[in-house]
Amino acid sequence: MAIASAIVKSGGRVAITGLDRARVDRAVDTLANAAGDRSHVIGAAVDVRDRPAVERFIADASSRLEGVNVLVNNAGVGGFTNVATMTDDQWSRVIDTNLTGAFYCTRAAIPELRKAQGAWIINIASLAGKNFFAGGGAYCASKAGLIAFSEALMQEVRFDDIRVSVVMPGSVATEFSGPHEKTDDSWKLTGDDVAEVVMDLLRHPGRSLPSKVEIRPSKPRKG
Repeated sequence: MAIASAIVKSGGRVAITGLDRARVDRAVDTLANAAGDRSHVIGAAVDVRDRPAVERFIADASSRLEGVNVLVNNAGVGGFTNVATMTDDQWSRVIDTNLTGAFYCTRAAIPELRKAQGAWIINIASLAGKNFFAGGGAYCASKAGLIAFSEALMQEVRFDDIRVSVVMPGSVATEFSGPHEKTDDSWKLTGDDVAEVVMDLLRHPGRSLPSKVEIRPSKPRKG
């Protein structure tokens, strides 16, 4: 939501997805109010693991918003379980959402991005893709895979005038982990911090490419 909001506030048009239709609708209303024009914002309930649904959404977004020049792959789920007790479904849910979903969205968008004459693909990974931890077998693997995917993709499409960057945040205060006990998250990054990195990339001169960006709290919690 923070990334879409930053793009809208800069004058851009956005298409957003989510699993929950009601939450997507509320987000569209908020973004449309900020944009001042409801035609500048569209949204749909799409599971990025559903390839046909992804392809339909990209086509619809291109048609209704007069093209696609930026793709931000930010869909992600957690699920932190030791490998010995992890089920097939737990593994597949994380890998298929965080990695295969980014592949589906990217492949569907590339033909539209090639038309844009200066486009971006920005993949939101995590520092967990290089700093691994117990219980994070599926999550760390998905983010490490997304980093590798991004760097290979960058070399494939750079001469199509499409720049690819992977953003790797550390601890972010979001609803990603689901309900939890109230704790002091003031030391963590915010969604707006990550959105600002994305906007900095979009404003970057066309002659250069920050292909990998790490962002972490400047003063992490001690202990």
